[in-house]
Amino acid sequence: MSTLRFPQSREEAHAFDQKDPIGHLKDAFALPEGVTYMVGHSLGPATKASLEKLATASQSEWADGLVGSWNTADWINLPQTTAAKLSPLLGVDSDEAIICDSVSLNIFKLASALLSTGHYGSRLCVEQDEFPTDQYIVAGLAELRGVEFIHAEPGNATATLKEGGILVKSLVDFRTGAIADVEGLEQIARTSGAAIIWDLSHATGLLNLKLHDWHVRFAVGCTYKYLNGGPGAPGFLYVRRDLQSQLTTPLAGWLGHARPFAFENTYEPGEGLNRFVSGTPAILSMASLNAALDLFEDVNMADIQAKANALGDMCLWKFDQLGMKSISPPIGTLRGGHVSVQHSEGYAMSRALADCGHKTDFRTPDTIRLGLSPTFLRYLEVWQALKDLEDILKNKSWQDPRYQIRETVT
Repeated sequence: MSTLRFPQSREEAHAFDQKDPIGHLKDAFALPEGVTYMVGHSLGPATKASLEKLATASQSEWADGLVGSWNTADWINLPQTTAAKLSPLLGVDSDEAIICDSVSLNIFKLASALLSTGHYGSRLCVEQDEFPTDQYIVAGLAELRGVEFIHAEPGNATATLKEGGILVKSLVDFRTGAIADVEGLEQIARTSGAAIIWDLSHATGLLNLKLHDWHVRFAVGCTYKYLNGGPGAPGFLYVRRDLQSQLTTPLAGWLGHARPFAFENTYEPGEGLNRFVSGTPAILSMASLNAALDLFEDVNMADIQAKANALGDMCLWKFDQLGMKSISPPIGTLRGGHVSVQHSEGYAMSRALADCGHKTDFRTPDTIRLGLSPTFLRYLEVWQALKDLEDILKNKSWQDPRYQIRETVT
């Protein structure tokens, strides 16, 4: 490929596409014509394999197989078999992750389980710029368990960990795309007897994750962003193998029992992470995710991460040309799969971009986020979106009154 780190012209964008080692992955997606979908960091698009599996799961396994499909279609083991496909993307072994519930519930279960061990202190911590769900769950659990709640200042994770406790922290910042210092913070946590629950929602399927190598012990994440599992797809939970037997879930559900079909009156936790499967899995969602994960089977995650960074650098370079301010890490810096740019009329501009065929999202009060999912976006597509952004700025088409009306979901 060119010695350039990222394209700086339409011709260079085309050249990058011609030599893209993962360019063929776009064919796996069922994307509408004429749409540049830059919201994959929020909801990944459907893969053709997922749609086919949903048809099979609903029209054959459910409609024809009925309850027997728990055995014949192996529905009962989907949390484990799907996790086995996810585990390589995390850099962990297949029995160190489980697919279940949602990010919110998994934070609650894991944080509560860590509190109950008594090994990590009696403080629950989260920073004030963390994703809202994480803040709400941590605050609510602290009140429920009667432990100290630390609502730390942004960027204060190091000092917080040195005082001990359990910190919930995103690996990738949902606003800026900045990546946390995983190994550094884990070292501090181990030294001080603290624990970190990493939220990998904006990282999984995008970054070349090496949780084992980074000495990560606990993590949660969602599967509907870069993993393309579908709206409301289940979350996942990771615990290093040697620590699993120490944990007891606060939500002891029947399917997390050691012998669920014995229907015993008292709870005995299942083996390993199976104990965290609280209730009956959402089979259609999990089947969709299981099929979507096949996309990554023969893909080098380093190629995905490198392309995301090159696309981000291209956007940041163009923002600078246009005199627009970005809050994302600068060119040449490793970041997540989205870049954010600020404008006082950011919402109206995002609506104007949508009318040009470029889907982005907006975060109050003034931030447009461009999600740069490497598996299906072409360099040339993103280049055209940036060119149309330039035209919107020049022509002030964002001033159209219809762009001032806020939709419920931004």
